[in-house]
Amino acid sequence: MNYKDIPAKELHHIKTLGQLKAAGYEPRSVKQELRDNLIAKLQAKEEVFPGIYGYEETVVPDLQRAILSMHHINLLGLRGQAKTRLARMMVDLLDEYIPIVEGSELNDDPLQPLSVYALEQIKRHGDETPINWLHRSERYTEKLATPDVSVADLIGDADPIKAATLKLPYSDERVIHFGLIPRSHRGIFVINELPDLQARIQVSLFNILQEGDIQIRGFKVRLPLDIQFVFTANPEDYTNRGSIVTPLKDRIDSQIITHYPKNIEIGKKITKQEAKIKEPQKQLVKTHELVNDLIEQVAIEARTSEYVDAKSGVSARLTISAFENLMSAAERRALINGENQTHVRIADFLAAVPAITGKVELVYEGEQEGAGMVANNLMGKAIRSQFLHYFPDPDKEKKKKDKSKNVYKAITDWFSEGNTLDLLHDVPDKEYKKLLNSVPGLHDLIDFYQKDQPTEAKLFLMEFCLHGLAEHSQLSRNPLTAGTQFKDLFSSMFSMPSFGKEDFEED
Repeated sequence: MNYKDIPAKELHHIKTLGQLKAAGYEPRSVKQELRDNLIAKLQAKEEVFPGIYGYEETVVPDLQRAILSMHHINLLGLRGQAKTRLARMMVDLLDEYIPIVEGSELNDDPLQPLSVYALEQIKRHGDETPINWLHRSERYTEKLATPDVSVADLIGDADPIKAATLKLPYSDERVIHFGLIPRSHRGIFVINELPDLQARIQVSLFNILQEGDIQIRGFKVRLPLDIQFVFTANPEDYTNRGSIVTPLKDRIDSQIITHYPKNIEIGKKITKQEAKIKEPQKQLVKTHELVNDLIEQVAIEARTSEYVDAKSGVSARLTISAFENLMSAAERRALINGENQTHVRIADFLAAVPAITGKVELVYEGEQEGAGMVANNLMGKAIRSQFLHYFPDPDKEKKKKDKSKNVYKAITDWFSEGNTLDLLHDVPDKEYKKLLNSVPGLHDLIDFYQKDQPTEAKLFLMEFCLHGLAEHSQLSRNPLTAGTQFKDLFSSMFSMPSFGKEDFEED
């Protein structure tokens, strides 16, 4: 039987070099292995990078072309753009198992040994040399580039303890303690945030990338390492913290630009896939599609906000964390009120501020406003943007000559008569429904424009309508300690503290 036809579960029956030769094994470079397996997947119409949304026509084809070209790869993009995930998923393009000389620290190929240990084993035992099988999951190494990374960490160094133990001089290759890169021989090696690596450390990668050998102090070591390198970098890092030295950049064959989701639908897919929502939460809290749109809209607003540093980017982790916070806010309310089931509210959406404040880098003007104010501003803009997908434009309604045709007239008139509505975050569902139904015209408006929605969804849309009117300056919305107050816009403007003559008289 040919080696390639042997099922993976039966490979472990091959335990010696002689048996491996008899099976027809032929060495392949890791890049050739990735290329061959990618070709097989493409021909079989299999999805190569499952769970990666929004890159189907951009990043994924570029990455596939780089693999087919057998290139070293640099994934360049802002934070939260799945760069590391793509690198990790390349492992699935490796063979499930490969043979190595048993006990070899460099994963030596039995037919192409590199290390002194493997060469000596084969010289001593010949075809009886024991071999082992290495799973593809053990052929992936990842290192975060930090300023304290040394050449010894990546490449290796002479080990005085090993020299003393083996009673060998420093000139003997056997005293070398190999670093992460040589130990990644026949695998994928990833360096995250490459610009953070000091320039002198980046220089140490030149020979590995181009000639495939390593240099350790004064040793004459020639190790033709077989490694697929993948780097990730943030373009902002080029100016803030460091840069990729030009000769190294020249040796990286393909640089692939990543990006954020192009639309809300793609963003929702990513958030739904990545958010860690427990099954009890799903049973307890029911959501509305609009709230998912609002979460994604916050990220879109943040990426164009004058208060947020666009160069730093807004990670997809913002929407994931915000959605988790939203679900937890609704869950907490249900637990407090002893309810068996609840539905999300706009109040739950607004409770996700802590998930936003730490996810955006603010420019000077944003710092002056404060992270909390910026987060609330982004949420308000998200509500304003989504409002027009569900209801008529309040600004156009207000400009109608016949005021009776303004669809929001009954609502705004009720507030202009001096009425206020206090919606507390943790109010029980029954009380929540009663409060919203107390506003004349609100229920009828939802019934007319969203008549196909279930009752609980209509309540959510009623609250959303009030917030939307506030964002369009039709109502006043004021934060309470544990909720939100809605009132007439003009009455709130004229209820500012007044000063009497006595306030200006000298004591």
